[in-house]
Amino acid sequence: MSNSLKVGGKAPAFHASVIGGNYESGSKLKLSDLKAETVVLYFYPKDDTPGCTKQACALRDGWKQIAEKARVFGVSIDSVRSHEKFIKKHELPFPLISDEDMAIVNAYGVWVEKSMYGKTYMGTERTTFIIGPDGKIKAVFPKVKPDQHLDLVLSAL
Repeated sequence: MSNSLKVGGKAPAFHASVIGGNYESGSKLKLSDLKAETVVLYFYPKDDTPGCTKQACALRDGWKQIAEKARVFGVSIDSVRSHEKFIKKHELPFPLISDEDMAIVNAYGVWVEKSMYGKTYMGTERTTFIIGPDGKIKAVFPKVKPDQHLDLVLSAL
């Protein structure tokens, strides 16, 4: 569960493919590349689904306020190609991290059992972590509602 990582604890390191923002196709990103910066790392279930689109577009629409204070990265288990299409379709100004091997969702504890229509399955819990310049977690927002996400992020920054 995402609540296993606590405010004040060290954010788990990662190394993954990233696309969008200032990152070209084929780029790799490590959390350590972002030291001395505040990072909004938001996990979402799937590119181009209604809730995930609403969440990403809200961040896009509030981009000027956020960009002054932090670097934003969306994370899902979708491919770089899927991310590229999602970014282009919705004109997202921030990069998306591809976690196809599920290393990051597992490290951050957001790969969880979910249920819909009486069926259980494994999936990504919509959770956001604010990571400080010191690499420590400053805030955690588990089970975020897409329409409340932007306000939560702005209030934490």
